[in-house]
Amino acid sequence: MLSNINVKSMPISLKEDIDMENFMIGTYFAKFPANIPVAKLAPAMAVEQSTGTWIPVPGETEEVRQKHVAKVVALYEVPDYEYIVPSDVKIRNYIIQIAYPIVNFGSQIAMMMSTVVGNISLAGQIKLIDLYLPKKYVEGFKGPKFGIAGIRKLLGVPKRPILNNMIKPCTGYTPEVGVQLFKEAALGGVDIVKDDELIANASFNTVEQRVKLYMEAEKEIYEEKGERTLYTVNITDDIPKVFENAKRAIELGCNAIMVNFVATGLPVLKALAEDPNINVPILAHMDVAGALHMSPEYGMSSHIMLGKLARLAGADIVVHPAPYGKATVLPEKFSRIAMNLSFPMYHIKPTFPMPSGGITPANVPQVIKDLGPNIVIGSGGGIHAHPQGATAGAKAFRQAIDATMSGVSLEEAAKEHKELAASLTAWKDPFSIVGKK
Repeated sequence: MLSNINVKSMPISLKEDIDMENFMIGTYFAKFPANIPVAKLAPAMAVEQSTGTWIPVPGETEEVRQKHVAKVVALYEVPDYEYIVPSDVKIRNYIIQIAYPIVNFGSQIAMMMSTVVGNISLAGQIKLIDLYLPKKYVEGFKGPKFGIAGIRKLLGVPKRPILNNMIKPCTGYTPEVGVQLFKEAALGGVDIVKDDELIANASFNTVEQRVKLYMEAEKEIYEEKGERTLYTVNITDDIPKVFENAKRAIELGCNAIMVNFVATGLPVLKALAEDPNINVPILAHMDVAGALHMSPEYGMSSHIMLGKLARLAGADIVVHPAPYGKATVLPEKFSRIAMNLSFPMYHIKPTFPMPSGGITPANVPQVIKDLGPNIVIGSGGGIHAHPQGATAGAKAFRQAIDATMSGVSLEEAAKEHKELAASLTAWKDPFSIVGKK
């Protein structure tokens, strides 16, 4: 059947014939009506995302295809019918793996995403569920400047989880109100104070105003307590203002920055991380990511964008939803994101996972059990809404962290710490209304 065809130029291949260092492999979950010949459709998708289009064109020569065509290297149906598809089956489920030559896009993100997601995202019920990044591709990236070890060194915190506080309310307050909230949280023992994702360079509360006030407060608190506090100012903006905001913040002494990286795009995060003048940690917020991964049948899986690609682009910390509070993410998805952020990946430094979304001190033992101590625990309302104030809210978290790291139950620790006791009483099960445990 193939005697007159050079199989090297075909959009199909055995995986064993693929040079894994020169191909990126996208794995897709797809659903199609039972009458669609997916064995023919899948190679057409590979051609569409590499050398050709819906109809043969003269310039798509055999030579071009041999070097640049994408190849279907696996096509599985689940369940795996062998002979007859039952007549009552209307929809058939597939796992499709397509290998893309990295020569088509090189070690950059925008064209890679255009290739592996691109028009495929318009082809029906298709979701990118995994992305294999070959070493040759990753060698073109520097990844995080600091990563887990670098941030621990900056803060002088060698082992325990790092505590982060998002200032609440999210927006609408003045810099003077903000700095008071910053002080209260930092005095209670917060390691990192983060702007909420909903405030950046606002007309009523600018990056410059906040950095000046907050960093003065950081120095005062360090002199009083001997503990450093990182302030991740939100520099999210249009291009080129996002870069101007970052550099101005650093000129004013800010010791960290944050960016809503899905909203601005991965190439913006990469440019920030690889700029030698931006020599502070970068916290990447997940804002907008739900539009990509919430559907089980469309978009891409959360561990790709919030895990592997955010880390590759240079995030030192990535905020991602936790299954304990107000988020609805599955525990296994939560763990998969953290794994993609922190497990070994060539030369790329590990990135801090930052579970977030309605976390209170009561959740601390579970999140440490699930992810271990190399995490940043993020809390907004769980600190600022503490019955005794934000300083007590931060203390309650530190008490919960210290107790858990020492193998002491929160109930036992609460007998000696009024802040933790008040927190456990106030938020014993704050999200039971939506069935959270």
